Amino acid sequence: MPRRTHTPARPLRPARVTTRFRRLAPVLLLALLTPAACGRLAGPLSADPGDAADRPAPVAAQPGGAAEPTAARAGGAAEPTDGQPPEPGDDVLGLPDPCALVRKAEAEKLAGRGLDDGRPVGDTCTYTAPVDGPTAQVEVFVGEGAKTYLDTERALGHETRALPGVGDEAYATDDSFFVNASDRWVAVRLVRLNDPEENRGPLESLARTVAARL
Repeated sequence: MPRRTHTPARPLRPARVTTRFRRLAPVLLLALLTPAACGRLAGPLSADPGDAADRPAPVAAQPGGAAEPTAARAGGAAEPTDGQPPEPGDDVLGLPDPCALVRKAEAEKLAGRGLDDGRPVGDTCTYTAPVDGPTAQVEVFVGEGAKTYLDTERALGHETRALPGVGDEAYATDDSFFVNASDRWVAVRLVRLNDPEENRGPLESLARTVAARL
């Protein structure tokens, strides 16, 4: 019986190896990438929805570089813009009507003649004699304007004498008086072509009347 002889397999040629590798390369690459791709897709889908609630709220960048929460805190009170309380003005102090402090009949008595009705302008009131008669005028100032008038008289060197017992403090000049009561200043100025000494008594008398009304 003749002996069978084993014929060794032919070695693959380099060209065939290269051709087979090119055919199998896409399959091998896909097999390697599939687990990683599946893992990436499974990550967000399997995340716990509660994780988002535990994350800090987003912040918005400000022009100066600071970060500020996008939502205001619940129940937070608004802060003042400058941190300073408002300054008390004349409306807070409740300044009286200047035409009510010095009434028309009282102004006429001080001027010694008839006057037109008072003309209120801001914190002032002016009584003026008719144009066809002698010159006379009574001016009433309340608030800061009255105090400024007194300061101006002193700065000009005009003599001011104290009026004891009138308001908290009171002063008079040849043609005016100044009264301070409860931190409210009032000034009355008389314009009249006569001897100033004649006006001294009437000015002091009206100053007491005005102080009692403050």
